[in-house]
Amino acid sequence: MNFALMVARLRIGGRLMTSLAAASAVLVILGANPAARAASFQPLEIATKSGVQVFSVEMATTEEEKTQGLMYRKELPDGKGMLFDFSPEQQISMWMKNTYISLDMIFIRADGRILRIAENTEPHSTKIISSGGLAKGVLEVIAGTAQKYGIQPGDRVAHPLFNKR
Repeated sequence: MNFALMVARLRIGGRLMTSLAAASAVLVILGANPAARAASFQPLEIATKSGVQVFSVEMATTEEEKTQGLMYRKELPDGKGMLFDFSPEQQISMWMKNTYISLDMIFIRADGRILRIAENTEPHSTKIISSGGLAKGVLEVIAGTAQKYGIQPGDRVAHPLFNKR
């Protein structure tokens, strides 16, 4: 059901709610909070020595999305992640403030090669985590993923963000 239709159908005591009250009620019904977002996921592949691992990634492209990242989320299923677009390639610094789950941060160069992996990051930490060189993207996945799948620096990432000319 679309937002306008949902608002139109919300009634209290037989009377249609005001637009502002209805919009607020819809947000409550949908569970809107700092961690909620309507996400579209894209496939991302990492070619490792042991084979190709496929992930479903949520894109963080706007400044707001990159600032929010995975903050406030209580879980991140295996095989899911968030891919941050820091185009053009640059030195990247991140932290774990307001992030409840430990992550592996995979820093990726513009050519799709993994530059560095920060494994098992500390939740809620304000310690700066650096790319250690020029990177175009960062893939955040649940902690332990890199070790579990044998993902290492130099492995190739296949996703439309990389290998563009």
